[in-house]
Amino acid sequence: MSVTLTPFRLIALMASAALLGALTPALAATPGNSQKAVAYRWVDAQGVVHYGDHIPPEYANQDRTVLNGDGIAVGHLDAQKSPEQLAAEEHAHAEVLKRKQHDAFLISTYTSVKDIEALRDLRLDQLRGQRIAAEQYVELLRVRLASLQARAFAFRPYSERADARRMPDDLAENLVRTANEMRAQSSSLTAKSEAESTLRTQFQADIERYRELHTIHSQ
Repeated sequence: MSVTLTPFRLIALMASAALLGALTPALAATPGNSQKAVAYRWVDAQGVVHYGDHIPPEYANQDRTVLNGDGIAVGHLDAQKSPEQLAAEEHAHAEVLKRKQHDAFLISTYTSVKDIEALRDLRLDQLRGQRIAAEQYVELLRVRLASLQARAFAFRPYSERADARRMPDDLAENLVRTANEMRAQSSSLTAKSEAESTLRTQFQADIERYRELHTIHSQ
């Protein structure tokens, strides 16, 4: 059973309950009385407050308050969360845990900001060496492709000569292979440059966070 209460009716019921409590104090000591009863309070879509000894199915997924026999709130039941809300909470919890683990790593691994900077410089030197090697390889591919293209102009369909022969299969295969390899290596070179920038940003964030943690632990 549930009861819909308007503001005026709610005030009246509260006054009646207070009067009843004052007139019949012995009722509170009676075994099986309302002290042991449990009721619920919830609000519908129109903002109207409801009370009842059970939750109607259509409100089972909403926030609701548990009341004892005196109408005092003794508990709260949260609304049932959607899969999206649960996923968002799980993601947020995972992010907090990840941050705590990283903080512990910073504190236990480094003794000063100079340690972080030294590792940053070492990693940047490694990436810089990889990038330089990639640039040199791309340049070799560019020279090779230019040579192959120059040879290709002596054959059909690139040559304008009427007696030009069809391009040999091995030359055509080398052209395609070299062009594809140069595109792949150029993309890899771009990724290496971006990795350097990302690494700088990550280490700078670590340095700033380490300083924050060091200040907190020093207090």
